[in-house]
Amino acid sequence: MSQDVSLDASPAGVPLPVRSITAADLNESLAAGYADFKAKRGDLIFVGLLYPLIGAVTSVVVTGSDISMLFPLFAGLSLLGPLVATGFYELAKRREAGRDSSWWHFFGVLKSESFLSIAAVGIGLLAIFGAWLAAATLVYTMFFGLEPPGTIANFAENVLTTQAGWSMIIVGNLVGILFALVVLAVSVVSLPLLVDRKVSAERAVATSLAAFRKNPGVLIRWGIMVGVILTVAAIPLLIGLAVALPVLGYATWHLYTRIVDRDAVTQMGR
Repeated sequence: MSQDVSLDASPAGVPLPVRSITAADLNESLAAGYADFKAKRGDLIFVGLLYPLIGAVTSVVVTGSDISMLFPLFAGLSLLGPLVATGFYELAKRREAGRDSSWWHFFGVLKSESFLSIAAVGIGLLAIFGAWLAAATLVYTMFFGLEPPGTIANFAENVLTTQAGWSMIIVGNLVGILFALVVLAVSVVSLPLLVDRKVSAERAVATSLAAFRKNPGVLIRWGIMVGVILTVAAIPLLIGLAVALPVLGYATWHLYTRIVDRDAVTQMGR
């Protein structure tokens, strides 16, 4: 059972103890996340609808008439997924402790002792998201120049039927993978850790990076699994994310509990 242990007195940049994990841990975490979703799917579907709704509104506001930014925006929203999932981590923590985990506790992170640290990591993810949009714009400009893409039909024809279009797709996806790896390494442990314990943002990120260094292949595999699930879920107008996000949120919490040695952390906080 988790305890609200403060580790503020510890050196900020020193990572907490992490374990090695295997592919079996990924599958078991995903299964546990799905089991949690089935147990409270009514509440979680309601909360999960927030993300696709925000995504749809944001796409209209940000892209405006710039059709070329539509795909980078939707793809980039997954970079903010870990921040949105903090509410599911809070629900998972409460369920683990045998406390009430009704949907309104999704917003309990706003009253967390680590809220400022969570906000700091969130600002970092927003910066990465902004950098991705800038990079996507640069990639588009490299292959098509500054000329507006025109209608959706014209844009699709240019991208899918020309050598420049396919080159842009390849380069853009490679750049996107790099951004996704950065977000994975920074957030896979840091945000659930901040929901679980009172630590600095610096130490939470250091622990996440340490976990990634210790389990690079397994966590990259996890990132691929998450990416595939989110992509499939997003196809029906983002509605599938209402199911995928709660499942992945819970699953990431269970993965965190397997990676971080919470018993050792508790001893450190005493």
